[in-house]
Amino acid sequence: MSRVSNLSTSPATHNVDPHSAHGAFTSVSARRTFARPTPAPSSTPSPPPSAAEKAKRDWPESVRHYVQRAFATENTVASIPRQEMETKLKKIISNSAENNTLVTIDWAKLPLPQQMILEERARPAIMSANPPWGNGLDPLSLQEMNVKTTDTLTKKRKSSELDLSQNGQEKVPPWRIANPRNVFEDRITHPDKRQRNDVAGKGSSKSHHNLVNRKKRFEDGQSEYLSQQPFSPSKASTPPDVDQGPVIGRSQDLEKRYFRLTSAPNPDTVRPLPVLEKTLEFLKRKWKKENNYSYICDQFKSLRQDLTVQHIKTEFTVSVYEIHARIALEKGDLGEYNQCQTQLRTLYSQHLEGHPEEFKAYRILYFIHTCNRTDMNDVLADLTPTEKRDPAVKHALDARSALALGNYHRFSQLYLDTPNMGAYLMDMFVARERLNALSNICLSYKPDVNLRFFTEELGFESDDESARFICDHGGQSFLEERDGEVRLLTGKALRFFETARNAAFKKVDIKGQI
Repeated sequence: MSRVSNLSTSPATHNVDPHSAHGAFTSVSARRTFARPTPAPSSTPSPPPSAAEKAKRDWPESVRHYVQRAFATENTVASIPRQEMETKLKKIISNSAENNTLVTIDWAKLPLPQQMILEERARPAIMSANPPWGNGLDPLSLQEMNVKTTDTLTKKRKSSELDLSQNGQEKVPPWRIANPRNVFEDRITHPDKRQRNDVAGKGSSKSHHNLVNRKKRFEDGQSEYLSQQPFSPSKASTPPDVDQGPVIGRSQDLEKRYFRLTSAPNPDTVRPLPVLEKTLEFLKRKWKKENNYSYICDQFKSLRQDLTVQHIKTEFTVSVYEIHARIALEKGDLGEYNQCQTQLRTLYSQHLEGHPEEFKAYRILYFIHTCNRTDMNDVLADLTPTEKRDPAVKHALDARSALALGNYHRFSQLYLDTPNMGAYLMDMFVARERLNALSNICLSYKPDVNLRFFTEELGFESDDESARFICDHGGQSFLEERDGEVRLLTGKALRFFETARNAAFKKVDIKGQI
């Protein structure tokens, strides 16, 4: 009850803190105008400005002209933001003021902040790139770098670079600014994908690192005698005895081993055209007599190399490549055959005499072997009516059509009657096509088929050869002798030969493929 009585007492009986009304804040008068209030006079007067502060505010006339040139429109660089330029300008002037060199510096000749920023961006790329022609040459001085940068600003730029620079999204690669006449600049492309990554701010440092590495790779892989772009430092590093034109051979040796060139060819080891003609006749006799393919292939590659370094492209060159291609086909060397076939296409396009129809037929058969439908369509589209009437080309087209229609009987007849040296190419894929035909026969004829049927349909010379073909592919368990004849159990052999067919039609990977 005492507690209740205390709560019901009058408020007048409570003790009131005398500071409760103004203890939490300080009363101030409200502002009635927008004018800045006049500060109360301080009891201690402020010290007068020192002489150093007056000197900082009194800028020399040369400094003012320097600032005006920095902000001039003709000196604006699109790749440098205005804020970055102002920061650099303030740093230059403040450092000079602190060092008391505002009067001693020649502000008329001092590079502008834009030029200093470009130089700072270019310096890391120059140090990391380390071009091969830089050895033994003095580095560019500051004045030379400024002259190069000023020339770059006045030149026209590419439209793609200009569009990106105006949006402030593209940062010019430093190595391109440091050397505007770079001999490899036109070879390096800038895909849109990489530009989008730079705009998005993803891996900008990585992109710059890749640019420098790619530039070094092009410089290291440059061939001295193939470079024809004018650039004075590279010319200074090029040996004076390297001839940029075709080599004129002076060697009289008929035989010469093939060595891959790693430098400019030596005329003393290159055979001229009259000697090469004698070499070809010598090699033809050597091939008929000894039939040593390793030796002949090495000698023909050396002969072709001498023709290449001397820029000889005549009917004799066509004859050399055709003979080497035929020998390679005979020995099943598709790598050397493809190299010869590729060069023959170029030589035939120059209307040099040779046997283009024969090698056009070889090319069709080769694409059948490699199952290259894309290039096959290109060859078929390029055929003229005259070429289609040529016996060799017509035979190759008929073989392609028979396989496309699944007419293995017609294909076997064409295989037994192949013109020129096309049989060597057909030998490379006839076993695969026979497995395909064998799988189709097993699917169509059940439960068994006479072995003689395979011999006649698939172009075998005898039943023993057809039986040997089945046994070589692991199907001997499906052969059964019954009533004096050999029969193939097609019902049981279907799954087995389908697996063998799928394995035979795997992708063909050949060195030197066209």
